Amino acid sequence: MSEGRPDGTHVRHAFRGQAKSCDELGSPFTARLCRLVADRIDADSPVGERVLGWSGDPTSKGDSVALRLAGALHALVLSGRSAALGACYPPNRTDDDTLWQAIAQAMEREAPFILDRLTSAPQTNEVRRSGALLPGFLTVAQLFGKPLILSEIGASAGLNLHWDRYRYDLANSHWGDAASPVSIAPEWSGAAPPLRPVEVIERAGCDINPLDPADSEDRLRLLSYVWADQQDRIDRTRQALELAASQRSLVEQADAIDWLKTRLARVHPGAVHVVYHSIAWQYLPEAAREEGEALIAAAGATATSEAPFARLQMEADGQSPGAALSLQIWPKGERHLVGRADFHGRWIAWQGWPADG
Repeated sequence: MSEGRPDGTHVRHAFRGQAKSCDELGSPFTARLCRLVADRIDADSPVGERVLGWSGDPTSKGDSVALRLAGALHALVLSGRSAALGACYPPNRTDDDTLWQAIAQAMEREAPFILDRLTSAPQTNEVRRSGALLPGFLTVAQLFGKPLILSEIGASAGLNLHWDRYRYDLANSHWGDAASPVSIAPEWSGAAPPLRPVEVIERAGCDINPLDPADSEDRLRLLSYVWADQQDRIDRTRQALELAASQRSLVEQADAIDWLKTRLARVHPGAVHVVYHSIAWQYLPEAAREEGEALIAAAGATATSEAPFARLQMEADGQSPGAALSLQIWPKGERHLVGRADFHGRWIAWQGWPADG
């Protein structure tokens, strides 16, 4: 390493940590890429210097530098900008030296593109999370017997705002639009979900940087963060983007707390308002989370049997495996852990709402 160049030990450690997560989530190629970068990147190029000199938190709990770089490289492949790199990506197979040579070449030749992508946090809009959220929505519909009004925080391109337009295979049962091009079939364990018809009469979402499913550049950005060796996720995301593009824009560019204030100010007699989020709440600053919790509690305090309120969450809770599925309903204010789910929605362990709840 040249004098004055960053060593980036903490960054290399973050890449190795991301590699472990990728292995656990079924992406050996992305895990391999992250380990190669951790072992071989140096600060003798603009991209290498930027990555190794990262000033913030490079881990997956912070700035997710590994996924920023992996997404930038995948975008080069998906867009056809780097044939040499594409030749090393799935379904093609190659050795580590050849793959690294292609990565290093891409970082040199496409430095402005990659450096620009490194400035943005990864955006995922994992469609299979709808399979984990669905039994929560079904439970709300069963508990109240009313149509739903949806408000999603951190909605990205809005793909999980269209959960009722997909088809599902859950616990050997089917739900949803049988003709939908988007099919979700997670591994299921636990109680059977309360399958029943659900009417959605309004849906909206917010994101600090929403993506337009009808825009080719936004599609590329979203697809680039789907791991390259998980073709089923790529295909499902493409199909969900097509479906979302056929609907009017639903995701507003807004601060989550400001948007919540507006959404929660309205009363909806005859319907149940459901605020929900999946792997999004943790990314809000602590002060914003505290304010959001207070806003939601205040909305719950004013809920009535005629205009009930619910909050559905799929978020990390420090426990394992996967993420916690929790549901709180008002006017009673009851809250229960209703299940757990894989972060990408590959499996669901459903507990359900207590019978005496």
